[in-house]
Amino acid sequence: MTLPRSAADVLASHVVFELECIDRVYCNLYVPKLQRDLGVVGFIREHPGMPVASTAALQKKTEGFYAEVRAFAAREGVPVVDFKAGQRKDDVMREHLARFLAGGGTEGVVFIGRAQEKVSVWATTRRRDAEGKSYPWIVRESRVVTQWYFYCRDACAGPFFLKYCGYFPYNAKLCCNGNEYAKAMAARAGIGFTPLDNGFAAVDDAAAVQKICDSFDENVIWDLAAKWTGLLPCPYAAGDAAGGYRYEASVLQAEFSLTQVLDKPVTGRIFFEQVIRDNLDIGRPDKTGLIFGRRIPVVKTCRLSVRCRADLPMCLGRKARISGSRVVIR
Repeated sequence: MTLPRSAADVLASHVVFELECIDRVYCNLYVPKLQRDLGVVGFIREHPGMPVASTAALQKKTEGFYAEVRAFAAREGVPVVDFKAGQRKDDVMREHLARFLAGGGTEGVVFIGRAQEKVSVWATTRRRDAEGKSYPWIVRESRVVTQWYFYCRDACAGPFFLKYCGYFPYNAKLCCNGNEYAKAMAARAGIGFTPLDNGFAAVDDAAAVQKICDSFDENVIWDLAAKWTGLLPCPYAAGDAAGGYRYEASVLQAEFSLTQVLDKPVTGRIFFEQVIRDNLDIGRPDKTGLIFGRRIPVVKTCRLSVRCRADLPMCLGRKARISGSRVVIR
């Protein structure tokens, strides 16, 4: 048996298959007219017909949205979970999703989460004119408000969540995953595969799965957003939509993954040994950090350059951003 001599040899001759895909996508859902103070004043004065431009006039709308969420949960039998400080929401989703699938569920709301988070919202302050008379003024402020998380599973897109801010202008966020979309669509197409938590360990038809990965685009994301904003409780009524107050989407954060599955465990060991040897400036092997089953804090800039399975070493680089690449050893 001929063993590879370098990391380049491993990637050139010992990769069983590879898949490139958009990984996690985090999108803003917002009403364009309500992102400026004048738009907010117009909504309060003209749409609800309030004589004074104050966000206090929207309290009934907020209370109505909260009541709609609770009624939806009771009607559909969806559990409501109050997130605790420091609790990993993905772990909660994993537990509830396992029960959802075990019960025969294929599509629907898995659970609703509630959390208190600091966000930027519109608020009302008091100002005084030249005569000393006070009047309301709309400003941006940071406040801790309720956030409603709808953790769902879509038949085509797989698991995702939609988060509504419980305070005007009720901005939302959508988080979906291209690898989960690829797994769901591959299963629907009858393509056999061995799943990873966020990818594939083996596939029967790599070319067909790559085509599915390539089809995950802005149309898929927007269709997902449009479908579920119509199915879930929404702060804006039909009359609001008729007045032009509709959600639009923009990408806040996108991650990209390259999954490369190697042929043998020894190949993987050679790969990581060569990476360490070829980058001696990151430290000798006895000083290279090893991380086993530990969560990596999400930071804008970090020293991590290679991400791998929990039982393999992670190599430290200089001011490298976390990438979506992974190496899987079969």
